[in-house]
Amino acid sequence: MPHGVLPEIKNQLKNNPMKIYTEIIGNLQAPEWVKKSQNAEIEYIDLDQWTAQKSRFVVSSDHANEYAVALKRHSQMLDGDIIEYLPEQHKIVAIRIQLNDVLVADLSALAREKPETIIHISVELGHAIGNQHWPAVVKGTKVYVPLTVDKKVMDSVMRTHHIENVTYSFQPGSEVIPYLAPHEIRRLFGGTGPDSDVHHHYEHAHAH
Repeated sequence: MPHGVLPEIKNQLKNNPMKIYTEIIGNLQAPEWVKKSQNAEIEYIDLDQWTAQKSRFVVSSDHANEYAVALKRHSQMLDGDIIEYLPEQHKIVAIRIQLNDVLVADLSALAREKPETIIHISVELGHAIGNQHWPAVVKGTKVYVPLTVDKKVMDSVMRTHHIENVTYSFQPGSEVIPYLAPHEIRRLFGGTGPDSDVHHHYEHAHAH
C-alpha cells in the first residue's frame, strides 16, 4: 500500500482489498483520448468540487464500483481526468466534477462614470473581495469569484458593502467556463479549498 494513504482509506480497504489509483493517465478532453473514448464505455466517478481538490479518497462510480484514489501530495483531479483505461474491454474510468456556482460581479455600468469614480468603485470592490481573501478572475467588465464559503455568506458580504453601480449574481460554474481561458478556469475551480497549493500531475508529466 502506498505510503501516506489516509487512515480512513486504510480502514475501508482492510476487509475489502482493492486497487489504489495513484496516477492520472490522461484527460477526456485531450485529442488522443477524444479518439479513444469514441469507441469505449466510460465509467464516471462523480465528485463535488471540494472532494476533487483532495488527493486521497474512496468513492463509488456510476456503475456502483468503488475506487480508492491516492495521488501524490498537493495533487488534485480535473474534470475528465482518467484513472484507468482497459483497451481490451474498451473501458475508461474517468472523473466527472460537479462545479459550484460562481459569484459574478458586473461593472459594465461604470463605463458611464468619470475616471475618478471608476477608480474609486473598482478599489472598493477589490477591497471587499480581498478583505475576505477570495480569489478572483477579471474578464472584461466582470469579476468572477469562486464560492470559497457558503453562498449566503458571500451574498451577505456583497449586500453589506452595497457598492454603487456594481451588480452581482450567482451563476452555475458550467455556464461560466465557456467565457474563460484554461488558466482562469483553474483559478476559479482548481484551488479554492484549504489546500490551494496544488498541481496537476498529468499536465506536468507532459510538459517535459
